[in-house]
Amino acid sequence: MAEDLKKMYRTIVDDHFPPRMEISFVEEKERQTLFYEKVLWTIDGENKGLRYGENPGQEAALYKLVNGNLILGAAESIQPGRYLASDIELLQSGKHPGKTNLTDADNSLNILRYFMDKPTAVIVKHNNPCGVARSQSLEEAYLKANMADRVAAFGGCIALNRPVDRATAEAVNQQYAEVVVAPDFEDGVMDIFAKKKNLRVIRIGNIGRLETFVGQRVVEFKSLIDGGIITQWSFVPVSRTRDSLKTAECEVKGEVYRVKRTPTETEYSDLLFGWLVESGITSNSVIYVKDQVTVGIGTGEQDRVGVAEIARDKAYRKLADRYCFEKYGIAYNDMTGKDKRAEIDYRVEREKGGLIGAAMVSDAFFPFRDGIDVGLREGVSAVIQPGGSTNDYQSIEACNEVDATMVFTGQRSFKH
Repeated sequence: MAEDLKKMYRTIVDDHFPPRMEISFVEEKERQTLFYEKVLWTIDGENKGLRYGENPGQEAALYKLVNGNLILGAAESIQPGRYLASDIELLQSGKHPGKTNLTDADNSLNILRYFMDKPTAVIVKHNNPCGVARSQSLEEAYLKANMADRVAAFGGCIALNRPVDRATAEAVNQQYAEVVVAPDFEDGVMDIFAKKKNLRVIRIGNIGRLETFVGQRVVEFKSLIDGGIITQWSFVPVSRTRDSLKTAECEVKGEVYRVKRTPTETEYSDLLFGWLVESGITSNSVIYVKDQVTVGIGTGEQDRVGVAEIARDKAYRKLADRYCFEKYGIAYNDMTGKDKRAEIDYRVEREKGGLIGAAMVSDAFFPFRDGIDVGLREGVSAVIQPGGSTNDYQSIEACNEVDATMVFTGQRSFKH
């Protein structure tokens, strides 16, 4: 039985999707058509497409936009031929990519495009980031992103915005990863990655021009159970600079409520970093960041209080695992000595899971102050959220009570 299950996960599907696809939008006599071509890779002398879809047994195909343009009102789709995840270069295939490998890589680029000015690492698992970090070197950025959630990063997609050097490659090889995506790889790096036979190594030269994709839109399709399709333009965060943020303020029954303190330079930096990372996270979500590194990421929950608590609890757990691994070389969950565990627990509790002085990021407004209080009780010093709730004054009062600051973006950042 166990062998049958393993075989299921090795199943390769030869898909029956056609080599070309066209999608037309028609209004009276006007027709706008998008033209797509199926993507194949030559692996061991054979042309192969996606290994399979979200699960073995689900046929899937990858298409790239080769021609056509869509203009609706003032919005215009991205120009054909500006390839990223739809036209990857497989330097080492191992097992050739499946649908989830490609969508993980794509969402990592979705986040990475906002941080091209500095070495940055994004690690994605199940289409959500589990660690994002910026630093002075690529190796340092990767190590910080990995240690932000070492457990979830296992088997993830690692995206890097600089050519991979030997030091970074050696660091990546210390644990199991499914995919590494980068603009290039320095001499000797592929020899290091060759030690991991099933690692998919992907080069995307356009990563060097990722920042030109900021503000660009594509048309998105969501299929319904009956074959119906919802179309929408992709999300573009409006708040990408300090000047686009508004210090929290609202008026209720003629009384004006204002947050008493404006953010510091460091807080502004973390608030913007967190808000742009947020654009690649499944909603309902709340995350915490500090010093350009994610601390706790809560995703896909139904209530805002619950997701704030999940992100907080993850911050505590992940920091405990990090300290345990750094000091003893094992996972926190594998720790057996009571004294050692107590030592780690005390340190994490004292530091409140690394949340003291962190920024709290929410993709939608807080309907009541109970959600924001979750972070403030842990020592969060700055909050970013869309604003617009009739109870914004409660969140403002909550911040003022502990000398925290808060800014509004004026834009919701849901992703489903």
